[in-house]
Amino acid sequence: MATVTDTPIRIGVMGCAVIARTVSRAIDLAPNATIAAVASRSLEKAKTFATANGYQQSVKIHGSYESILEDPDVDALYIPLPTSLHVEWAIRAAESGKHILVEKPVAMNVSEFDKIVAACEKNGVQIMDGTMWAHHPRTAKLKEFLFDSDRFGQLKNINSCFSLAVDEDFLKNNIRVKPNLDGLGALGDLGWYAIRAALFANNFELPKIVAASPGTVLNESGVILSCGASLSWEDGRTASIYCSFLANVGMEITAVGTNGTLCVQDFVIPFEETQATFTTCLKSGFNDPWVSRPTEHSVKTEIPQEACMVREFARLVGEIKNKGAKPDGFWPNISRKTQLVVDAIKESVDKNCQQISLSGR
Repeated sequence: MATVTDTPIRIGVMGCAVIARTVSRAIDLAPNATIAAVASRSLEKAKTFATANGYQQSVKIHGSYESILEDPDVDALYIPLPTSLHVEWAIRAAESGKHILVEKPVAMNVSEFDKIVAACEKNGVQIMDGTMWAHHPRTAKLKEFLFDSDRFGQLKNINSCFSLAVDEDFLKNNIRVKPNLDGLGALGDLGWYAIRAALFANNFELPKIVAASPGTVLNESGVILSCGASLSWEDGRTASIYCSFLANVGMEITAVGTNGTLCVQDFVIPFEETQATFTTCLKSGFNDPWVSRPTEHSVKTEIPQEACMVREFARLVGEIKNKGAKPDGFWPNISRKTQLVVDAIKESVDKNCQQISLSGR
């Protein structure tokens, strides 16, 4: 947490995407960050965005991405650009000494991802992806239960899904269905969250085998609109993920262990900003499976999860800026593993659901 003596981390918003509205509010709510600048390829668009989101008059308005990179009053950049542009602008941001909070998916593939992280490491800047739910205090409670050998036991299976039914205009015009913009489609936009949940429950150990499920739906440009996949580990643990632009809203995690079961209904976006719930069920018998009824747990938060994300990002940047700390490698490490699984599912889709090995990657 920031103290009154801390200088807030100055964040520039590079791009005026819809999600940037949510993160702009999050920066305002985070106690250790402030919006210092906004940039668009159009000065007028940047001005309009700043006004619409209630930016202070002191916020600098940039009419180009190059301009915000050169701004000495910006410590870090939030980058909500289309995925295909990440590799260029994240690398340029790192080379300009700007710390990076980048929307997911981080890159179109792990090769691009590695180029981005290499630039960050070379220039000593922090990188974090925009997976907001990872920063909600509920997530720490989920981890506490999942890794409790007495209550949960050993993980056997996890199912995670994220689906949203979009309209015809989205399916025709949104950047998430354009191969030259966000070419990973639903897999990159929604599947990223479901994959992260599966990895989270497995302590971020990569699966041995990944395979797309039959029934993937592509648009006429070959972009994934809906898909599922199975993941398996050496010791028999399994996971299934599902993501879709064509199904009603679903944001669920179900994890089953030898002693307990965990269920979350709203893991991506909690029903309420100020609290989030999950249910656990402990040991039950074959003849009376509900001898132990599910228990609901509620976790409160003073600020929404996106502001928790910004607060943690700004804390890490502050440690580097003010104390000479090194960037935290945890966040790029788990991002890379998520990207590897995204890549493997995409490869499996392209190869008619062939099993893809992640051994040695």
